[in-house]
Amino acid sequence: MKKLIVVLLTAICWQVSMAQDEDPVYLLFEFMQVDNEQEVAYAETENFWEKIHQQRVQNGELVGWDLWALQPGGEIQNFQYLTVNVYDDPVKMMEGGTLESLMANAKKAYPDMSQDQILEKLNNSSKTRDLAVRVYLDLIETTDEDYDMPVGSITRINMMKTKPGQGANYVKAETEIFKPQHQKMVDAGKRGSWGLASVMLPYGTEVYADYYTFDMYKDYAQMFDDGGPKNNKKPSRK
Repeated sequence: MKKLIVVLLTAICWQVSMAQDEDPVYLLFEFMQVDNEQEVAYAETENFWEKIHQQRVQNGELVGWDLWALQPGGEIQNFQYLTVNVYDDPVKMMEGGTLESLMANAKKAYPDMSQDQILEKLNNSSKTRDLAVRVYLDLIETTDEDYDMPVGSITRINMMKTKPGQGANYVKAETEIFKPQHQKMVDAGKRGSWGLASVMLPYGTEVYADYYTFDMYKDYAQMFDDGGPKNNKKPSRK
């Protein structure tokens, strides 16, 4: 197993329903490229989509939706934002909703807008952002906690690449060795949550990563109290 990259994100907004803890969880990650001059327009785009996603949650099409900003930001990175669609059914995730259902949800979210106005908004969305990467994930392990993810939460994503045929051994190590350690950190209040997800798509030996782990914190103070990403405390002078 090789840790390829660590991504740090801050939660900007989120919408989630009251899903049962035992329900399966599937995640659609969409990493977005946004030019500096499009920042304001992109914010307006996601504000528009947020109400549509809220309607999809109410209809049972989604369990939740999140918007995250990468930290630190900047155009040199391949992407600057991440949207997360949360599902309880892989078929719903893969289908992603038809244009017909999208328009129906948009009309419910914006009853005062005409169909032409909604279509214009939808078409303009692609002008404010470029979808850089789309990843489908199956959340297979989590710590036991009552973590209500507030806006401003911090998540550290570790992207892992295993050797061919070693995926099961890696999952066993994460579950039996590392998960109890993460649970202790959660119980001690040094971490909000931890999770492990396997990449469903894309797949194959040439994919960038085949597993993600998530270290979640309520704020930066909790993250650095946990000792990450680097706790560079200077030794006290005598």
